[in-house]
Amino acid sequence: MLEREILLSSEAVAALDCWEPRPGAVYTLVDSRQNYWRARLSQHDPQGSLVVPFQKFNDAAESPLEIVVFQALPEKERFELILQKLTEIGISRIVPYTSQRSITLEERDAGQKKSHRWPEVVLRAAKQCRRGMIPELAPVLCWDEMLKEAASADLRMMLYEGETFWTLKEAVHKQNPGRVALLVGPEGGFDAEETSQAQAAGVLPVSLGVRILRTETAAILGAAMIQFALGDMG
Repeated sequence: MLEREILLSSEAVAALDCWEPRPGAVYTLVDSRQNYWRARLSQHDPQGSLVVPFQKFNDAAESPLEIVVFQALPEKERFELILQKLTEIGISRIVPYTSQRSITLEERDAGQKKSHRWPEVVLRAAKQCRRGMIPELAPVLCWDEMLKEAASADLRMMLYEGETFWTLKEAVHKQNPGRVALLVGPEGGFDAEETSQAQAAGVLPVSLGVRILRTETAAILGAAMIQFALGDMG
């Protein structure tokens, strides 16, 4: 299979098109047996798409754990940093949302509209770290919509600055979820009503320790700790 041209199926071509493909570029592909390969695209036109695999991964390029990070919209360029680093960590889905202490999308784009760049940030990061999939970037949700979507996860946690009974490390100990939801608040954290609503929805408040972190640091660190404990890091 190595160094031989392979014709991609129509389904594979449709998936490849999401990566803005160009002949000569290298991509991470997965076959029907869930083996991952690095392959060079040798042809991509209406006549068909051909790839040449040249390296097989010893391990899966994607985590067996589906991690969804729900991020309260931050100010300035912080969200682009969050998108980039969560993609590198191996997150499956990123859901921005608004809360009492966050800004809105309109406020975020008031000075200069930059939200249209977010999918490109994710795509570039996925290419750079050789992901086998592009994380899904959801539209901005309101608080209630976000809680409703988070409810589908097997394990639901929110990073909380107040007193909690659990650290994140303790909360994931001996767990074996297929899907984890991590709620990250804005600068200033969640207000009391939001915390109560989240707990009523089955979300466990957890702590990352005694130090107060910026929202982008908390998102990146929290996601990395989950991937280390339950996924494919370390």
